[in-house]
Amino acid sequence: MKLAALVAAVLAVTLSPTPAHAHQPGLTMRGADVSTLPRALELGAKFYDFRGKRDNPYDILKKAGANYMRLRIWNDPASGYSNKAQVLRQARAIKAAGHKLLIDFHYSDTWADPGKQFIPSAWAGHDLAQLQKDVYDYTYDVCTSLKRQGTTPDSVQIGNEINVGMLWPVGRVDNSDFGPLAGLLKAGYDATKACHRSTQVMIHTALAGNIDAAHWFYDGITAQGVKWDITALSYYCMWHGSLDNLRTVLTDARDRYGKPVVIAETAYPWTTENFDHLENIILSPAPCDGIPATRQGQARQFEAVQDVAREAGALGAFYWEPTWTAIDGNGWDTEDIETSGNAWENMATFDDSGRVNPYIRWER
Repeated sequence: MKLAALVAAVLAVTLSPTPAHAHQPGLTMRGADVSTLPRALELGAKFYDFRGKRDNPYDILKKAGANYMRLRIWNDPASGYSNKAQVLRQARAIKAAGHKLLIDFHYSDTWADPGKQFIPSAWAGHDLAQLQKDVYDYTYDVCTSLKRQGTTPDSVQIGNEINVGMLWPVGRVDNSDFGPLAGLLKAGYDATKACHRSTQVMIHTALAGNIDAAHWFYDGITAQGVKWDITALSYYCMWHGSLDNLRTVLTDARDRYGKPVVIAETAYPWTTENFDHLENIILSPAPCDGIPATRQGQARQFEAVQDVAREAGALGAFYWEPTWTAIDGNGWDTEDIETSGNAWENMATFDDSGRVNPYIRWER
């Protein structure tokens, strides 16, 4: 080959376009939401690794590849769990096990999600200006309390699945008016950065299945000057569509807003069996893509979600409540934790005897 042709061939290879994910360092946020774990442990739950050896659940998850734990925080829940004192205590255990920490601010006394965003009772009747101060003060207080005890959060979410806003009705997006919500999000961002500049701020919606809705929301807050560091999306294949669509939305969000993306929640059933009196949310023997609700199927679906995240250049994925098995007294209702039951235990990564799914992995 002549020298000129050789140089041209080398340049063609060197300069040819590469996939967007080709130089990604892999999945750096390999997460699990373990918010119900303290209650389970207090009630005597035991957890076992894939060999059947009893172990600390944080260590079992770490051996399976997880490196990041997520905790929701409620302002004043009736149950007393997932409040500030409990989160501080659990954060110490998480950091001691070598995990990073994501704090998920619901800004509510109970569950906040696309269908409900209840203002905490202590903030009832507050106008927008006061709620902005409430969000700032509360976020700063929780963050600095964590920082003082040596468990500074690595990331925080300003709101949970806020598809149409938070702290309703004041912070609800009506008629595409993002102004009120923007003021609340800015307060949370500013408080986080005042506490610790390096803590990453996520804005979390459950819009992984709808690219138009995602554009409406994130374009709306961008136009209002809202800042954030990571775009966070929930993805449950039963509700949010195909993996191909997920790939499209993740890639689009990354490119459109110039920020990393992460799957903040995902899960899949390992069985159709029910282990308490409350019927499970997912009953299908093969909810998505013909993948069966078995231990192997659960692992296969989670692997597929992680593969898509990697291909789309996302930071990773958080499995939602892998340790929430059916323990009497660890129910979903903050006002009736004793008897309300768990509709999610067949989505946990531990079985009814507390043994981890031996097939499931959080992969780089």
